Amino acid sequence: MDKTLKFKIATPEKVVYENEILQVSLPTAMGEITILPNHIPLVSIVQAGELKIKDKDGEQVVAVSAGFLEIRPNNEVVILADNAERAEEINLDRAEQARQRAIEQMEKAKAEEDVDYARLQAVLDREMNRVKIARKYRNIPPSQS
Repeated sequence: MDKTLKFKIATPEKVVYENEILQVSLPTAMGEITILPNHIPLVSIVQAGELKIKDKDGEQVVAVSAGFLEIRPNNEVVILADNAERAEEINLDRAEQARQRAIEQMEKAKAEEDVDYARLQAVLDREMNRVKIARKYRNIPPSQS
């Protein structure tokens, strides 16, 4: 029996991570799941959150936004995400600024009533997730930015 998964996470811009791994945990529309070798084939919706990859070198953390997960036969796992960043690559200052802009746009949109709330909420969710993961894995308290 195979003890690894062939794993790839890609965005429209680039392949964020591709390697053989031991397991991956991620948020889906049905809740968080962990994928181990020899998992049954599956297709699911990925939600914004924290994706944890365990490989031979330890644990890698990726901030992921909306996307799709496909578990294929032969231990292949592919995630296509709108946005994905490794925790150590997140620019916390830029993420905080983007989060603040999204909050301001939401407040402005409430006054105008001609808005795509779903799009704005998705942007806000993505930026809040980036900030949370960057702080968590860099041991930065919430009060600092």
